[in-house]
Amino acid sequence: MTEHTPRRIYGADHDDPDPYTTTPGHDYVELVGGPLDGQLLDVTALTADERADGALLIAPRSAYGPGGRADYEPRPGCATRWDWSGDVPW
Repeated sequence: MTEHTPRRIYGADHDDPDPYTTTPGHDYVELVGGPLDGQLLDVTALTADERADGALLIAPRSAYGPGGRADYEPRPGCATRWDWSGDVPW
């Protein structure tokens, strides 16, 4: 993925006419690795503690199929990227 390639926003509807537009004033992290690689996650509503915990995100292409979760954790020393640490069943 090049720096100029727009990144899909995690959670955008499959029929959203523009799933790549970020909202001004919102904070996003890039998901790195795993089934959601390259997508942006809006973390605006998360507290500092919640951001430190990372997130289990629904991932249709997880190792557990539709409904499985991908575990993403903040990259140490980098507030803008979360790394995939594996898939978990739901």
